[in-house]
Amino acid sequence: MELPSTKPYLLRAIWEWCNDNAFTPYIAVQVDARTNVPREFIRDGQIVLNLGIEATNKLQIGNDLIEFQARFGGVARQLSVPVSQVSAIYARENGAGMAFEVGGEDEGPVSEVPESEQSVEENPEPPRPDGGRPKLQRIK
Repeated sequence: MELPSTKPYLLRAIWEWCNDNAFTPYIAVQVDARTNVPREFIRDGQIVLNLGIEATNKLQIGNDLIEFQARFGGVARQLSVPVSQVSAIYARENGAGMAFEVGGEDEGPVSEVPESEQSVEENPEPPRPDGGRPKLQRIK
């Protein structure tokens, strides 16, 4: 018997932790054909999305899809992101979060975040507007 992925549960938990601590939850997504996001904001095959309460409407983090409405340039858009395509979730303010494998059968958390991708707590780096990859640190 194949166990269900823990990824959607971890995404919901970190999203809730961000909100409980007044942080802004962001997700990094590897865009594929099933990903419904504004194509003009995709950079190098990925997009970073704000999942904060004030930035989204009708947010649902399901086991297979993350669905919500968000405004881009003042225009409301309906977005749909396969959970399997989420490569990270993190707090904008301090970079604390979790990175994930994308796509394959094993979609669990990445056990070790390379040091080059960890945030330096003294100088938190907000997400890059050009869609660059976020810097992450392990949650202890």
